[in-house]
Amino acid sequence: MPTNQQGQPSKPSLFSRLVSLAIRAVILMALLFVLDKLLPDISQQTQSFIIAKWQQLSLMQQELPTENSLPSPLPGQHLTDTWGAARSQGRSHEGIDIFADRGTPIQATTQGIVRRVGHNNLGGRVVVIVGPGGAGHYYAHLEDYADIEPNDWVDVGDTIGYVGDSGNAKGTPPHVHYGIYINGQAVNPYPLLIKPE
Repeated sequence: MPTNQQGQPSKPSLFSRLVSLAIRAVILMALLFVLDKLLPDISQQTQSFIIAKWQQLSLMQQELPTENSLPSPLPGQHLTDTWGAARSQGRSHEGIDIFADRGTPIQATTQGIVRRVGHNNLGGRVVVIVGPGGAGHYYAHLEDYADIEPNDWVDVGDTIGYVGDSGNAKGTPPHVHYGIYINGQAVNPYPLLIKPE
């Protein structure tokens, strides 16, 4: 390394600093080009992951639902408080059932991130959305799903599925089981829903 007359390393000239900076910029641009053109799936997945985490953080800072604050997943349908009713195998009902014609669109009651689109033994076809405050909104017995996938963002009123009788509701009148879970514990959704007039 060149030194000055006092034996200390000399500072690079402005020209050599500009050349070094230009070389670094070219290398960075080349790497970005490779990532963007040759690895678009990784780039898209990374962007989706970052957006989902930002949305999740934003949701966690919002307030939990309060009394009469959520629209019904089946607007205009009669709501009955079936919370706690006896169910098979000594269980009690951890939600409410809202009845409607088979295939009626089910709407998201909250904005949030789709956590699950899948199947379980009791609920059949289910959708789980994490909404403000981290509350889980559980929709079960669907006939079919809307065009949604895990990590998708939904807004209030978006269609998430269609009324059916899947799971252990097979053979019952078509309905959606709607449940809310806060800190992993089921809470009665009935008081939180806005009642039709």
